[in-house]
Amino acid sequence: MIHNRDPAETEPTQAAIYLSEYILDINEGSDFLSGISKDDQKRLRHMGTRCTFDKGQSIFHQGDSHTGIWIIESGRARTYYVGPTGREITLAYWTPGHFIGGPEVFGRGRHVWSADAMEPCEMVFLSGPSVEKLVREVPEVAVAVIHGLIAKGKCYSALIQMLGTRSISERLRQFLFILADAQGRHEGTSIVVERTITYEQIAFLVGATRQWVTQTLDKLRMEGVLEISRTELVIRDMDALLST
Repeated sequence: MIHNRDPAETEPTQAAIYLSEYILDINEGSDFLSGISKDDQKRLRHMGTRCTFDKGQSIFHQGDSHTGIWIIESGRARTYYVGPTGREITLAYWTPGHFIGGPEVFGRGRHVWSADAMEPCEMVFLSGPSVEKLVREVPEVAVAVIHGLIAKGKCYSALIQMLGTRSISERLRQFLFILADAQGRHEGTSIVVERTITYEQIAFLVGATRQWVTQTLDKLRMEGVLEISRTELVIRDMDALLST
């Protein structure tokens, strides 16, 4: 769907979310357009297509041919992988300023994972040939693409490290810490996070079942570490959360 708003001044409002040991690296790559001059931003948008996605709508599918990249202007998009048995794992939640659709940014090969919209999204789609033309002609775009790919490489490397070296319980606790750091607000000694993610979505991210996530979060609630309502997750004791 074509969208008519000019998003030239859009800024990221929240950090991306993925499993990582290194909190400071989480939102690297979110400034895809900020290092590009206004004239080159206009050129990029002229070569692209502004589009919207409804909540839950697929952006691209695992196995589809690469056609280009999508620069997120508003909303959140999820990238995920589905194994041969149908088991699904969430790779990351991407927020405004990031692009999705790599690593074949020039539109070659096939997607090795899928992406969908976690909420209504506005994006600029750039075809592979358009990306390649811009990279060859505008050094700042080339640098932005490289920085974005570096960030994604670090993201997926961090995910592999977490899956390979941390227990499920440790991954869940680290995810809650990342969520609090990225989206939380301090209220006294507590950190309050708006509930924008379901238990099932948490399970897909940490590599667990929904039942296990429910039971573990309930245990943390009974221990006084956190409280959960339909709209908020409140972390009462961050030190206890991070203890193993």
